[in-house]
Amino acid sequence: MPASSTAPAPPTRDSPTRPAHRWWLLIAMCTAQLMVILDATIVNVALPDAQSDLGFASADRHWVVTAYALVFGSLLLVGGRVADLVGRRRAVLIGLAGFGLASALGGAADSLTTLVLARALQGLFGALLAPATLAVITTTFTDEGERGRAFGIYGAVAAGGGAVGLLLGGVLTEYASWRWTLYVNTVLAAVGVVGALATLAHQERVRGQRPDLAGAATITVGLFGLVFGFSNAYESGWSAPLTVVCLAGGALLVAAFLVVEARVADPILPLRVLTSRVRGASLLVLFLGSVGLFAETLFLTYYLQENLGFTPLQAGLAFLPQTLGAVGASLASGILLRRLPARVLLPVGTLVAAGGALLLGRIDGSADYAAVVLPGSVLIGAGIGLAFSIAVNLGVFGVRDEDAGVASAAVAAVQQMGGSIGPSLFNTIAGTVVAGYLATRPAGADVEAEAAAYSYSVAFYIAAAVLAGAALTSAALLRAHGRRDTRDRTR
Repeated sequence: MPASSTAPAPPTRDSPTRPAHRWWLLIAMCTAQLMVILDATIVNVALPDAQSDLGFASADRHWVVTAYALVFGSLLLVGGRVADLVGRRRAVLIGLAGFGLASALGGAADSLTTLVLARALQGLFGALLAPATLAVITTTFTDEGERGRAFGIYGAVAAGGGAVGLLLGGVLTEYASWRWTLYVNTVLAAVGVVGALATLAHQERVRGQRPDLAGAATITVGLFGLVFGFSNAYESGWSAPLTVVCLAGGALLVAAFLVVEARVADPILPLRVLTSRVRGASLLVLFLGSVGLFAETLFLTYYLQENLGFTPLQAGLAFLPQTLGAVGASLASGILLRRLPARVLLPVGTLVAAGGALLLGRIDGSADYAAVVLPGSVLIGAGIGLAFSIAVNLGVFGVRDEDAGVASAAVAAVQQMGGSIGPSLFNTIAGTVVAGYLATRPAGADVEAEAAAYSYSVAFYIAAAVLAGAALTSAALLRAHGRRDTRDRTR
């Protein structure tokens, strides 16, 4: 929170921002958020079955994942401002209904084109839904003690949802059909709509603002270019012309967006949202934490199935301890925040995750799951769960009510960008390591397996360095802020 801001006064019991059914409201919002997070990973496990059923080429199956990431990532900031302008209750209901219908379309798809279209529509409605749900929680839980617990629960969903998606995707694909990895969202959307109608009161929309068309165009195209560029780097390499053009063009447009926002009267992203050291530290942790987390999930999935011979379902179950660690640490964050300041807990959580990645760096061609993989993944889950729940809390703390949607969108956007960069960057690193390993050894299946495991080990060590860097930088930012004003314990 900026130094000039003050913590919000505790609302009275009959305040509309603190409804009596606020905990049921939190469950409804977390159900909606879980649906969005699940969709980033749940389809991955089902892709081979979907490909066999619909008959599309292996070269095209990445579009099933990329279509969602492209639309979701590029429209998040616009979606956050739209939620502020149309009213968050309306945004939540439209997002839930649209996401559920898009999921039903994808589950019934009879071609790759229909499936990709459905995934793009999921991204569209997800970009409206994700910031709206977080903004509702932000403006509902203003009491310091309750806010910590609420964001601990929300953080548990954010930190554990991806691993739950892998597990649920494996179960549904093996025992039902790949189509149910999409249909399940329709069920969750229906539950979310009922919960939102029952608990979410009408909230006034922001009035009198003119549409920021220049800002919307530059940030949407800019983020699209960045997400597509990182996705294309995974497929074609960092030196591919399309990758270079998309990344350079996207970066220039994002820079142009910041210039536009400083000049227009009613910006999509008021720059006051970004001027807090606290918010800067939280966004940094969310971004770099997502880079490390998605890289760990990606390579650990490969390692479990290709090196240790796990089935998709077994691989999903192997992530369960990590998920439980993330959920437990997230839920504990609300209690810990009453005893220790966030400027201590945020770096500590990130350092714990770095220690987990460091342990995973010890893997080789046939490492024992219980001795190496299990402790490392549990530490990553616990560290990320603690850090993310606190970072999300700080990322939206102290913003004006009319900025809650776009601040929430900024939180979601940095996580999405980290999730896009992580796999692309670390796949490139791993590919380079494999090539160097094989160049100095005789060919053979065993050597290739060893090369893959060695590349994963290197990737985990680099992920540990990224997470440690996030911890140290956030500690410096929060310490500098704390010297100016230590009255608010959430700092």
